[in-house]
Amino acid sequence: MKFSRRDAMRLSLAAFWSAFWGTAFLPFRAAFAQSAPAPPTPPAQPPQFDVSTVKPSSPDEAGSDGINTGHGVADARNVTLQRCIIGAYSVGPHQVIGGPDWVYTDRWDILAKSDQPIDDDDILNQMLQALLADRFQLTLHRETRILPAYVLEVDKHGPKMERADPGDSDTNTSTSNTGRVRIDVKRTGMDAFAQILARKMDLPVVNQTGLTGIFNFKLQWTLDSAQPSDRQTADNVSIYAALPEQLGLRLRAAKAPVEVLAIDHVEKPTPN
Repeated sequence: MKFSRRDAMRLSLAAFWSAFWGTAFLPFRAAFAQSAPAPPTPPAQPPQFDVSTVKPSSPDEAGSDGINTGHGVADARNVTLQRCIIGAYSVGPHQVIGGPDWVYTDRWDILAKSDQPIDDDDILNQMLQALLADRFQLTLHRETRILPAYVLEVDKHGPKMERADPGDSDTNTSTSNTGRVRIDVKRTGMDAFAQILARKMDLPVVNQTGLTGIFNFKLQWTLDSAQPSDRQTADNVSIYAALPEQLGLRLRAAKAPVEVLAIDHVEKPTPN
């Protein structure tokens, strides 16, 4: 095949423009490739216990009830599911609403363990939340309501608590069968303490102390519901006397915005 001089010039121009446009748009192609969105990262799975047992408490079981956590273990004895929700989500009993009656009446023994010696209360609470979702098929949602509450404030003589060095928060609460409550708090702030205190009160507790940072302290008092015969010793005091005497804090009744947890779905677990 023969090409004329004009054909050769046309071919040369075509080759020139092809090379020019390919080179000219190369930076834009690279920029577009770099700006293309990366595939979404799967959501992180919540921390979970490695093994757990859940079974109904014995009807004859008596004595203290409560939940102890630490070193990667959650040990709950003779507790209702409501009590487990209270512990896992750091709310008071009045802040759990809805669900069937057995949530508030049936009692359970729960033992859950992690391979890691976790002591951080926030992580352990997340693990307990995951356990309740798995074993009780629990789902719930949050609402805010204006409710009667107790406001936690600094007493007129000032706080008496020891400030703590940074570290994992650790709290333990126990209640004896005579109504004696003991709270051992380590490296914990006032917001978290108000939530812990609310679990033992007849109203929500809202922190308005204005205190920042974390503290170590112990608090003990006798519940108002204790039998009169169990209150006849000198060290048995009400929460309203214990807070000023032991911590330099006080409670004041008021209405305040309070977050509640509404149960959407729950099932009784298969014991193991």
